Formats: sequence, structure tokens, C-alpha cells
Amino acid sequence: MTAPAAGHHRTTVAVGYDGSEAAQEAVRWAAEYAAAGNYKIRVIHAWVWPMFTKKLGPVRGVEGSGLRHSAEAILAEGVDVARTALAAARTAAPAPATGNATETGSGVEGVMETGLPAPVLRDAASDARLLVVSSRGLGGVLGHVAGSVCLDLAGSSPCPLMVIRRRRSAGEAPAPVVVGVDGTSRSSAALAGAARLAGILGATLQVVHIDKTHGRAPEGHGRHARHGQELLDHALEEARILAPELSVSGVLREGHAASKELLAAAADAEVLVIGTHNREGGPGNTVTAVLNKARCNVLITR
Repeated sequence: MTAPAAGHHRTTVAVGYDGSEAAQEAVRWAAEYAAAGNYKIRVIHAWVWPMFTKKLGPVRGVEGSGLRHSAEAILAEGVDVARTALAAARTAAPAPATGNATETGSGVEGVMETGLPAPVLRDAASDARLLVVSSRGLGGVLGHVAGSVCLDLAGSSPCPLMVIRRRRSAGEAPAPVVVGVDGTSRSSAALAGAARLAGILGATLQVVHIDKTHGRAPEGHGRHARHGQELLDHALEEARILAPELSVSGVLREGHAASKELLAAAADAEVLVIGTHNREGGPGNTVTAVLNKARCNVLITR
């Protein structure tokens, strides 16, 4: 990985951890990202048991038992995974001097808070530049409730949300970062986020626009609104200005279901980047469909 553009004032990458294998992969991805930008890592564990029982202490006569001890052990494990992965990533590609240097030591901290996963992660990532979660796990004993964590955070995260489905193998060249644009302000944020991420990953950037007009005169947002190829060309120009060092390409697809077309365009992508509605309005139908069906990692920008 190479360094992202400097200038972002937030220097912490937050990542959720519940002890699952999927969460370990999310922590390792976060460590590689943090090493590339010389950022700190905050490992977050949501401790749900105090919401259901007061019996949190150890079982009499059984050393190392009890729900509190178990939660503390899970957090300690997550911090250890982060430290090991961060050290390995720094050795493989020493972090540049970006002005965001970590404090002396590993640059990893652990946070354990009582509550459901989504609210805990949201609060603990309030000052983060990125919140990383796995597409599975983070629910523990809550079963089906875990499936709502990513969707909840997609609409309410205080910072961009990275949902990890897979992490590429060591030495494997990164696949393209794919970003969907539609000419709105949120797609401009998605484009900027995608350009930064592609630079970090050392990947190419593919800009995708879904033309829903099928040759018909578009229903505009004002007579100067861009549509179709014109909109895509403008986004490509913007991307090349944002990150002139990147290899940037564009794809124009037709179809009424934006999520279906984006998923098809990102079938072999490293990351699919999309914008979301405002925090009060929820993630929206496209984001929901993408999170439910994407095979690649997904970055939801703000």
C-alpha cells in the first residue's frame, strides 16, 4: 500500500471486534490501512451482557471465568491482532512521514463499552477517519440482530464505513476500486473517497455511472444538469484532478436498478464505493441492496 493524501485531520482508524474470524480479518485490513497512512487504531468491543444480566463476575472457584473476564479477553485479543498486523504491515511497507505520526508505541488502543454493537461503534468512532467492520459477526449472542449492524451503521456512522467481506492474500495485486456516481453531492464525496482509497491500496480506479434514461430525454434537475456520458466524463475529469497519479477508467451502464448494475460492475472489484443519504434518512435502497449482495468490500462515504 502507498500513502493516502495528507490533510485529513482525523488520525484514528476504528474497527469493531467480537472475537470472530471475520472480525479478525477486519482488524487486519484496518491495520494495513493504518500502516499506509501512519494512523492509530482503536479496537472496539461492544459488551452486551450487562443489558441482560447482573451476573457478570467470575464463578466461585473457577479461575478466569465470568462474563466480564470473557469480554476483556476478547478485547485484549483484538488489540493483539491489531498490534501484530500493524507491525507486519509497517515492516513490509514502512509508513511515510505524513504529519499524522502515531504516538510512541504500537499506536493501538482498545475500547470496551456496554451496549448494542451499532450504538457502541458509532459513539466510539465519533472522532475517527474511518470505521471498519466485518460483514459478519459483531452480534455475538444476539443472533439475527447482528445482521442489522452494518445497515444501521450505513445510515448513522459518524465517518465513512468500510465493510470487509474479504482481504486479499499477501502479494496479491489489488483489484480495481469501483465507485458509482450519479451527479449528486453524495456521489462527489464517494468519488473523492474512492480516489483516496485507490491511492492507499495501490489500485486502479473505475468510475461507473448508471444511465436510467435508455435513450429517452432525461428528466433533469435543471436544464444544465449532466446526464449519461457527459456526467461520466465530468466525473472522470474530476477524479483525474483529485488523484492525477491514478489510472482511471469509466464505465457507462444502462438499467433502472442501480444496485444491480453497480454489483455487476464491481463483480471483480477490491472495493465498491457508494455514497449514502444523510444520517437521519437512513442508508437508502441502493446501499441496502449492495450491502446485502456485494461479494467485494464496500466503502460507504459521507
